[in-house]
Amino acid sequence: MRNVLISGAGVAGGTLAWFLAREGWAVTVVERAPAPRAGGQAIDVRGVALDVVDRLGLGDRMRAVRTRMRGMSMVDGDGQELFRSEDHTFSSGRLDSDDIELLRDDVVAMLLEASDVEYVFGDSITALTEEAHGVRVEFEHGGFRTFDLVIGADGLHSVVRRLAFGPEEEFTRHLGQYLAIFPAPNFLGLEDWQVWFRHENVGGAVYPVRDNTELRVTLGFGSDPLPRHDVEGQKRLIAERLGGLGWEVPKLLEAMAAADVFYFDAMAQVHLDRWSTGRIALVGDAGYCASALSGQGTSLALVGAYVLAQELGRASHEEAFAAYERRMRPFVALNQALATENPQGPASEESVERAKNAISLA
Repeated sequence: MRNVLISGAGVAGGTLAWFLAREGWAVTVVERAPAPRAGGQAIDVRGVALDVVDRLGLGDRMRAVRTRMRGMSMVDGDGQELFRSEDHTFSSGRLDSDDIELLRDDVVAMLLEASDVEYVFGDSITALTEEAHGVRVEFEHGGFRTFDLVIGADGLHSVVRRLAFGPEEEFTRHLGQYLAIFPAPNFLGLEDWQVWFRHENVGGAVYPVRDNTELRVTLGFGSDPLPRHDVEGQKRLIAERLGGLGWEVPKLLEAMAAADVFYFDAMAQVHLDRWSTGRIALVGDAGYCASALSGQGTSLALVGAYVLAQELGRASHEEAFAAYERRMRPFVALNQALATENPQGPASEESVERAKNAISLA
């Protein structure tokens, strides 16, 4: 039986694990976090990616827990309403669409539950050595194992990409923004309604989840690339950049200070000339991150994992990796363009519709 190591237990890694196991592979997933990652924003499953979740057998479950937004408001830094809509939201587009918006942690939990594979949490890859018939993998907590293939599904800051392709700085393009995401109690009393706010180059969004019992908060600011900070330093950066705003922002910053679950990163894209080398390949954000600004990162992860597994079920890894790239590159290019088409807001509906269906799963 062929065996494969997948680095990263997120959407791309969990999806790939499920489909490869169905193809008869022995699958191991290694994840540096000690447990499935909590928190994160509401994510979108759109277009052809809906077919992927149905093929996973998870479509009905995902639709059952989708967000149920009635609309959105946009306010300025003082809380004055600029406009409102009951037809669409910035995060999910048109509210009458078949697309699904749901929480990232719900998707990851479903994939973990559905996959009958080996998951190793709290460990990470430290070295990759290609041998005649496999890849020798060394781990942070000691020991090594040999796998037929290694797949990096470990996100924007991929360890597999760094070890097999080179330094992160060679492949990432900063998009001029930073975002923080964290949960908070619903002290605003929002009911299925998003509120977005903006003042000059700072802003964010607040929306209720979990039957309106919890908020997911996004805070961001425009900036050139910044040095890396620890979590407390990241929170200080956000507080400094947004500290002068009115409305409910002071309360949001207080909630951020108390948040145990907290995500912060630059909005960036990954561009590589190739997504594989030898027996090692990349999928999802590790290979072609489009950034949260595209609204298509989850769909790219789902579709990329499905196409890669499909091709590995048809041919040798050399042929499969080449076919995977041929099929995915036009789809990736259109979806990455969504993040740069309109830097001040969401891409046009026409661009989104074209991008989200620009690949065949046949």
